[in-house]
Amino acid sequence: MPIRLLSPEVASQIAAGEVIERPASVVKELLENSLDAGAKTVTIAIEEAGRKLIEVADDGSGIASSELELAVSRHATSKLVRSDDLFSISTLGFRGEALASIGSVSRMTITSRVENEKEGARLKVEGGRSERPTKVGTTIGTTVRVEDLFYNVPARLKFLKTDVTERRVIDSLVTRYALAYPEKRFKLTDGKSLSLHTAGDGDRRAILAALYGVDVAKQMLEVAAEEDGYRLTGFISPISLTRSNRREITFFINGRWVHEIALNTALLQAYHTMLMVGRFPLTALFLEMDPKEVDVNVHPAKAEVRFRDQDKVFSFVQRSIRKALLAYSPVPNVAPSLWGTTRTAPSEPRQPSVGLDWKIGHDEMPESSDQLSVSSDRLSVDSGQSIVNRQSETFAPGASAGVENRIPLMRLVGQIGATYLAAEGPDGLYLIDQHAAHERVLFEKLMTQHAMKKVPSQALLSPEVLTVPPEAAKLLMEQLPVLNRFGFDVEEFGPNTFRVRAMPTLFVGSDPAAALRALVEDFEEDEMPLQNEIEARLAARVCKRMAVKGGQVLSNEEQRALLTDLEACDSPRTCPHGRPTMIHLSVDMLERQFGRRGAR
Repeated sequence: MPIRLLSPEVASQIAAGEVIERPASVVKELLENSLDAGAKTVTIAIEEAGRKLIEVADDGSGIASSELELAVSRHATSKLVRSDDLFSISTLGFRGEALASIGSVSRMTITSRVENEKEGARLKVEGGRSERPTKVGTTIGTTVRVEDLFYNVPARLKFLKTDVTERRVIDSLVTRYALAYPEKRFKLTDGKSLSLHTAGDGDRRAILAALYGVDVAKQMLEVAAEEDGYRLTGFISPISLTRSNRREITFFINGRWVHEIALNTALLQAYHTMLMVGRFPLTALFLEMDPKEVDVNVHPAKAEVRFRDQDKVFSFVQRSIRKALLAYSPVPNVAPSLWGTTRTAPSEPRQPSVGLDWKIGHDEMPESSDQLSVSSDRLSVDSGQSIVNRQSETFAPGASAGVENRIPLMRLVGQIGATYLAAEGPDGLYLIDQHAAHERVLFEKLMTQHAMKKVPSQALLSPEVLTVPPEAAKLLMEQLPVLNRFGFDVEEFGPNTFRVRAMPTLFVGSDPAAALRALVEDFEEDEMPLQNEIEARLAARVCKRMAVKGGQVLSNEEQRALLTDLEACDSPRTCPHGRPTMIHLSVDMLERQFGRRGAR
């Protein structure tokens, strides 16, 4: 094929693909332009997850009428003059590509006015072609209105995620910038719904409370460290407050949100030995350094950076976070009996206790010290009810259960490490993971009640109020009908806030707020929209949070009841997430291990 030059229109669309990947990319570029312009208030409005409309308005310095047409040209910027400036970038934008890229794949209107002009100007750009600016009356600042994103590149439109996912990405982006710039006022609306509104008073902890709730904000630990030209500020979560993914890990460098592997690694190294495998902290950390020490011109979306001295930055971040963790972490209280200095009289029954090695094999770290308390007749973690509560909820095995999936009747031997149950069967020894087993029991009971459309519910004496981030609030709103079918009574109770009025009797005594958090905090990007499996997925997540935890001492009655319930399950050998509930050590294997086979 002959070589030919691409038309300017096609070249612009190709270049736009490197900068504008999705609606959130548009919001990011316009938001950073507003911050660079010194705006004190930034208002963002979206419709149909940004496909139909994205509007960003600010009260910054604005664009002069004579420069408005130049502003939408490619590689036109006010932030760079010489090539040397690339090595000391102090602004968020610098390439001069954002407005040109957005205008080439949408219908864009820019309205702006500077302080020394009596009236502003308006410019319309459609598919990369701009009209002549017109004079209009407007306030000081800039408003960019982006309509019909990707209307002229339908292939790109098809690759966008669902509206729920695209809204979540936008919400996540704006909330992070609200944390990074607490002195700015941010307002985000989605149609008629207000997602975020900050006061701009400089109080980051107040923004954390608006995003995650007062309880979470109170627990967050403050980081403030300075050394050799580096400065690290922000908040990290204590070891009792974690998530199952890295989504809530946020790093800003000189006011720019970045995804930097080295910083994430330094963070996780600081938490090393403190968190169980697969759990991650919540963080909002802001690193400041000389712009000459970091190169931000290595990624089209400016999402990655390179450090001049990466090892030095890594060490500083790791030490600063570790120091904050150790400063706030309380010294554990140990019962005198654990030191081996006291003995229990033989005539006195020894009460079970949890020692410093309670974490061996545990499935989830308890969220507070209260969860390690011992109760002789009740569950003391998350679920305050006894497992023995079976008079009206005995599970009837379904006809579809295969004979090979059944487990034999077992005789309880006892509990090991406050995490596993040991039981004897007709063909050997069984070790049962109490958390996975209880997950399976709760899941099958709940799904059986749901299939019969008879999920008994009980009203709470005191309704629980839960605040979640904007992106999580949208997920929860989407699934309220499903929750109601499972016996929950949840209603919206203000921006990003919900009130739980009732919950299934199967979970009475548990923390309903924890159940709702489990539904939204751990889902991967496109897991929620799978409607054909959504009910089972939601049930599995609730049961995982409500199940007895590893590290919790159970009474003999509770242990026996758990075994009995597990024997009655359709699929007793795995939890709803596929993890094994038990390990079988056959008599034949034990005889071989002890050298008894063939001894006679």
